[in-house]
Formats: sequence, C-alpha cells, structure tokens
Amino acid sequence: MNSVILSARDVDFLLHEWLDTDALFERPTFAQHSRETVDAVLELAQAVATEKFAPHARSNDLHEPTFDGTTVSLIPEVGVALKAFADAGFLTAGVPEDRGGGGLPTSIISACLAWFHAANTATSGYALLSMAAANLIRTHGSDAQRTLFAEPLADGRFTGTMALSEPGAGSNLSDLLTRAIPQEDGTHRLFGRKMWISGGDHELADNIVHLVLARTPDAAPGTKGISIFIVPKYLVAEDGSLGERNDIVLAGINHKMGSRGTVNTAPVLGDGAHTPGGAPGAVGHLVGEVGQGLPIMFSMMNEARLGVGIAGTAVGYTGYLKSLAYARERLQGRLLGAPPAGPQVALVEHPDVRRMLLAQKSFVEGALALMLYCSRLLDDAVSLDGRAAEEALALVGLLTPIAKSFPAQWCLEANTLAIQVMGGAGYTRDHDVEQHYRDNRLNAIHEGTHGIQGLDLLGRKVLLDRGRALGLLVARITQTAERATAAGGSGEGYAAKLLAMTARLRDVTTRVAVAGGGAEVLAEATAYLEGSGHLVVAWLWLEQWLAAHGKEGDFYDGKRAATAYFFSRELPKVGLWLDTVAAHDGLTTALDPTVL
Repeated sequence: MNSVILSARDVDFLLHEWLDTDALFERPTFAQHSRETVDAVLELAQAVATEKFAPHARSNDLHEPTFDGTTVSLIPEVGVALKAFADAGFLTAGVPEDRGGGGLPTSIISACLAWFHAANTATSGYALLSMAAANLIRTHGSDAQRTLFAEPLADGRFTGTMALSEPGAGSNLSDLLTRAIPQEDGTHRLFGRKMWISGGDHELADNIVHLVLARTPDAAPGTKGISIFIVPKYLVAEDGSLGERNDIVLAGINHKMGSRGTVNTAPVLGDGAHTPGGAPGAVGHLVGEVGQGLPIMFSMMNEARLGVGIAGTAVGYTGYLKSLAYARERLQGRLLGAPPAGPQVALVEHPDVRRMLLAQKSFVEGALALMLYCSRLLDDAVSLDGRAAEEALALVGLLTPIAKSFPAQWCLEANTLAIQVMGGAGYTRDHDVEQHYRDNRLNAIHEGTHGIQGLDLLGRKVLLDRGRALGLLVARITQTAERATAAGGSGEGYAAKLLAMTARLRDVTTRVAVAGGGAEVLAEATAYLEGSGHLVVAWLWLEQWLAAHGKEGDFYDGKRAATAYFFSRELPKVGLWLDTVAAHDGLTTALDPTVL
C-alpha cells in the first residue's frame, strides 16, 4: 500500500534516476556507503516516521504544550518519538565519520528528514534544532565546548535552540539589546529578553543548549557588535555533570496557529530568578570571537533555512497525497453531459479537481527536487576539489533564499488546494489537511520572512562577485535546455520557453545592477524572488522530464504531465513578476501610509 505521508517511489526517482546518487559512492568522502546502505537508511526513516511520528501528529495539535509558570509540559509521545529518532542514529547520520557520525551524504539526510516532517513536523522541529546547534558548536566551538555540549546534543541527551529575536527587534537583529558581561573566569553573564524561541523549554531532555545572540559592553552598534554564546538551562561542569539551574526562565509561551507541538517561548535571561554561583545573570560561553556572532549564527541559519524548505515541502506533499487518496475514493457528481440518474463518479474524474491535483503535484514534487538538488550541491562541495567545489558552494548560496521560500509559499498553496479538493471535509478537523495548512503557514516566517529572503537574493546574492553564481546557474539551465532540445518532442518547446525566460531574468538582473539596488528596486525584491523561484523549479521540472524520457508507466507519465502543467500554467507568471521588478515604479516606496 502506498504511503500518504511521502512517496518512496518519488524519492527513489529523484535520488537515483535523476541525481545519480550512486556516483557519490565513487568519491573518497562517501566511499564507505553504497546503494544498499542508503536504501536501508531511507527505509528506516520511513518506518520510524510512520510508526513513531505520524500517530501523534493530530494529538500534538489538539493538546499543545502548556506552561504552569514553572514547567512546560508536552504529550509523552513526543519524547518517545525523539528517542526513537536518536536511537536510530539520525541525529548524527550526516556528521562526518571523523567527528563521530555516519558520514551519509546530505541529499540522503534531507530525504530522510522529509519523511519525518511529512509525518509530524512539530515533533521533528526539536530534533532539527538540536542537529543544527550541534553542527554550529562542532564547527565554531572550542574542544571543551564540543565535548560538553555538542556530544550530548548528538546523542539526544540535550536539545538545542536558536535564541535570536527579541520583543523590540524581531527580524532586525541590529536592534537587539541582550547584554553579555565578561567575568573573571572567562564566562559571560547575560541579561535580556528573547522572543519566538522554538523548543525554548520542556522536559524532553536532561538539558537545553540555547545559542544566544548578545552584545558585550564595548560592542560596536549594529550587527557587527553581536556575539554568540552557549547558554545552557543547567550549568555543565568540566566532567560533563549537570549543576545548578542557570538564570534563564520563561515569561510565557506563544500560542501558534500551527506546528503547535513545537513549544514557542519568550525566555528571560538574568532576571535573578536563579543565581548560579550566588550572582544574577545567565552564565554564557562565548563561541568563536567577540563580534563574530552573526557570521557564526548564519552557518546554523543557512542550515535551518534549508531545513524549513524541507519542512514546507514535506507538509505540502503529505497534504497532496491525502487529498489525492480522498479524490480517488469519494464519489460525487457526474461528468458534463452524463444522464442525471447515472452513477456518480469519483472526484478525480472532474477536470477542475484534476487541475488542482496536478497543480499540487507540480508544486510539491518540484519543491522536493529543489531541496534534494541543493542538498546534492552540498555533497559536491565536500566531496569534490577546487573549482567544482567552489561552484557548488556558490550555487547553493544563491539558491538558499529560493529553497527556503518557494516551498513556504507554493507548498502552502498545495495545502490550500488539498482543502479545496476535499470540499467541506477539507476544512473540518476530521481530516488532516486543515492542520497541514496551519502547520505550513509558519514556514513563510520561520528563519527569515519571505520578504527578507527576497532582499537577500536581489540585494546581495545575485550581485556577489559580479554575478558569478547567477552565471553558473544560467550555464546549468542552458545545458539542460540543450539536452531537452536534442531529445526532441515536447522537450524542444520546453527548452525554448525556459531559455527565453532565463534571458529575461538576466536582463532584469543587469538593470538592477546598473540601477545600483536603490530603495525602489529593492521594494520589488519579493517579485524577483518569486520569479526566480518559479524559473528554477521550471528548470528542475525539465530535468525530471529528461530523467523520465523514454520510460513507460504511470509514474513517468505523471512526471510528464506535471512538467506540462508547470510550463503552461506556472512559467508564464515569471514574466509578470520580472516586469514588476524592471518597472520599479515606486508604488510602495512613494505611498503615503495614511491611505492604507
């Protein structure tokens, strides 16, 4: 029986028939693995996700975390699932072997994580935060910090958070006010308030490792004065034993519309509720150098942004599969021209329902291809040498804002269509699809809003190094178009459309560069992001069309149908978005806010 969580067949197609994952095992970095070991890991991910994560997804939503002023309580199934995740080795499966991990390619880890997010994205959030925190400490921390904090995070005894935002700062980190006062013993004492901190308190683990952005007394203004600190819930002695409670408490928890099972908190540091060592202030350990907090945090942030993309993709994907299953079983209405007393037909027989299902398919399968392609670029960056590795890093840097934002917007649209396909049943709590919509709505805000990703892409990424990364992307798109043209048939038409829209993107980007990226231009950054995202996904659909070319069967016919849909219905939208960027007419910058 096919799963309604995720499609194992699609994952197999993307990894093996398209991305040729087997080629990775010929490189020294991944030579210890094989097709057999990878398939076993993917099967294990599907099993754990299905048996331990999916069953309590609804309960996680209906019985959200509670806070009694002292303790945050969650349903017990969350802890059981996270222990199963850790026991199966997923916390360290992607960590290099020389650092104690399984050394699996990132593309395989991303496919595994898609299973967990599709099954239960709220519970998965705790594990993903812990993995990202451990990776940051491994990369930038001292040997002692790796031993005392990264290792317990890796084996599931500790969990992690990212404590960036503050009540008065939000996404603008240059305004954060949390202070870090140096101490004679080399630690710092932190004072301040944070907001929107996922996983910020609970009883799931022995300890919680908060990675906190703060300013030292002589810090420069703006983002250059930010440092990053490890602030544990309980102090950790040199021998690894836990000590007294650190001076960090909750002002309360936030009640979200979706992903409710991932507790979201408002922590207070240094209010004197606890006085470790007899003095107020949360004890923190500086990671790296003073003033390097934001560059260090971005190593975790970029990983988290790709993680958000995987989450958005997976939640959209499971909604698609559930609405598809419903549409195949639900009898309703008759086709136009059929006798009124004739038998009813399944919803899937109606053309408009097919349109909505095909749209969902094009969004979620296109997004999964995007996420696995970015993951494969990370694999290339660590397993190739010289220029090839540099190009892979440049490309994934360019694509990260798109990989975070496209699933957050268009897989959410898939969730909307899933509700519509199911009609009245879709918006009732008797079915999962309304929860999937609410869960996915948060992903356009998590780890940098949609607008921030647009500013990052248009204001920085495409113009870096004289547009080198964009040039690399265009070269790869052109190579795909050449292969599709050679394949003939509809591939020739797809290639022509893709090349024409790619030329339009290059032209508009050049105009932006000449204009100097002023306020009126950057005001249209979201349109640029949306246009670029649709163009990239169209390219990856043509890649999938080529991988399916000449192969027979319903699965491959589905790939061809989704490609046709995306090129005929979605790719033309790119021109409209790029027209908006090229015009940069000042509509929003010149607008008097009083008219709103």
